[in-house]
Amino acid sequence: MNVQETVLLQLREGILRGDFEPGQRLAEQQVAERLGASRTPVRAALAALEQEGLVQVSESGGYVVRRFTASEVADAIAVRGHLEGMAARLVAEHGMTRQLARELDDCLAEGDAALANNPLTMDDYARYTVMNDRLHALILEASGNRALQRAVALNDKLPFAPASAMLPMQGSLAIDRDWMLYAHRQHHMLVEALKRGEGARAQALAVEHTEVAQTNLRLALARRSEVEQVMPAIRLVVGG
Repeated sequence: MNVQETVLLQLREGILRGDFEPGQRLAEQQVAERLGASRTPVRAALAALEQEGLVQVSESGGYVVRRFTASEVADAIAVRGHLEGMAARLVAEHGMTRQLARELDDCLAEGDAALANNPLTMDDYARYTVMNDRLHALILEASGNRALQRAVALNDKLPFAPASAMLPMQGSLAIDRDWMLYAHRQHHMLVEALKRGEGARAQALAVEHTEVAQTNLRLALARRSEVEQVMPAIRLVVGG
């Protein structure tokens, strides 16, 4: 990555990590000193983050860290569901290659193994997260629709929109594991629909799959003090 891309990545991750408070002014010079960069790439990064929706122009000039309503986050998750639903339908209609089928089967087996323990360990969560990201990425890539892939990539830059964004808050309640088992069962049904070429069913399953993330969002907002310890970005969300 070049300097501008590196600064953008660092600043985006810093906001989502909770290094900056919601509503905090992001002065170019201060951010540049904090990141050990010049003001030029910082200025470009702030402009890019405004386009992504993580920062906004303040009335007094410059940029501030955005606050999100719970509805905005839920909308971003819903958008991902419909985009991934389209991707799943395209894969089913195009037909799956043997290699894709093997890779998705490997993901399913990995997920089964990751969820075998009760209770789950942090290693199990990490293992499941890697699998989950890979499964979603494989389907999106196999769709062959570049515009769709770009739309997902842009939407995923918003807080809690990516496929595994809500997983780190898991672990304190038995119901969390039950939801993950349910979500992975949906993975199995989705892959089966893809193999059978059932485009409408695959699309519906992908859309329905995001309801797990919606439920986890509601749980996270109800358990803010606990969730903030592992997911500082929840501070960006106001209301419940």
